Amino acid sequence: MSFEKWLTQTKPLMPVIVLDDTKYAVPLAKALMAGGVKFLEVTLRTEAALDCITILRNEMPDAIVGAGTIATPDDLENVKKAGAMFAISPGISPELCKKAKELAMPFLPGVMTPSDVITGLQYGINGFKFYPAEAAGGVKMLKALGGPFADVWFCPTGGINSENAAQYLAQSNVSIVGGSWVCPPDLIVNEDWQAIEKLAADFQF
Repeated sequence: MSFEKWLTQTKPLMPVIVLDDTKYAVPLAKALMAGGVKFLEVTLRTEAALDCITILRNEMPDAIVGAGTIATPDDLENVKKAGAMFAISPGISPELCKKAKELAMPFLPGVMTPSDVITGLQYGINGFKFYPAEAAGGVKMLKALGGPFADVWFCPTGGINSENAAQYLAQSNVSIVGGSWVCPPDLIVNEDWQAIEKLAADFQF
């Protein structure tokens, strides 16, 4: 399956998920999915991340479960073994692109510049994480990138929230946005799944 096909099955929102404990994985996923969000990007920022990915793949068959904060080729190997369906990196390198291609792993590398995009295109990648979106020029930068890269699409992440997400999704080269506002750490720790479901359900585009 590819990102393009997955995007037809869910709201265009990629929650940036940080989980310190595996016990939160399934109830969080259920809350997000009840709100219409099927993409689940579990970031490799905690020791529990890989186990959370495996649990979600085993217990939530309808979810589109992937891994974020990929920094090395070894990270790609590890998330593939954990069952991740896709991988996202905050940056791009030839080594990451080569490994993702070798593993046949749908991969969204992070880009900020035209040179970054060209690097990805050389490896057959046409979808990118635009990060950090707000700091890197936001909507104006995406419009500028749309000129020379008409066939490229982006997932802006970094500074995206409920107030500005619609502005990004209005751009022809934006297919999905990423953000952590739908699964804030305090709601996860307090196990307020109803509030998280509402945040996901309230996301309009």
